[in-house]
Amino acid sequence: MEHSMHALNMYQRKGPLTLDGFKGSGADFLDRYKPFIEDGQTVITSPHKIYGPEANDLVLQLRKQGITRIILAGMSGNLCVESHMRELIEQGFEVAVVHDATASGKMNDLDGDKAAKINFRMIASASWPTNEAVEKMKSMN
Repeated sequence: MEHSMHALNMYQRKGPLTLDGFKGSGADFLDRYKPFIEDGQTVITSPHKIYGPEANDLVLQLRKQGITRIILAGMSGNLCVESHMRELIEQGFEVAVVHDATASGKMNDLDGDKAAKINFRMIASASWPTNEAVEKMKSMN
């Protein structure tokens, strides 16, 4: 799976502190999400190296902002999302995963999506469908 992600240039950046060559690359944000990501309120950390946030500054950035509750979604649910969930919980954060807003690979008889969704329910503070996560976020404002 890791080799496939690198072949797609999913995490290619010239360096952790530069966005040179980022726009339009395989690592760029999807256009439909840019208004939310580039809203001036979203904290962007340096990219993670393999699966979890241990090698980047995510925990530091969250703590600097006073954030204790996290909602996770994204690609590679059984690898990146689950690894982030586990480490953030170990670091003392309350973590909810939006289980229908994750994707995982399937290879041969291995179903990463099924494995991830089982672990989300067993480990996360909560596991919500997208519509429930959106309603909860609306009620927080």
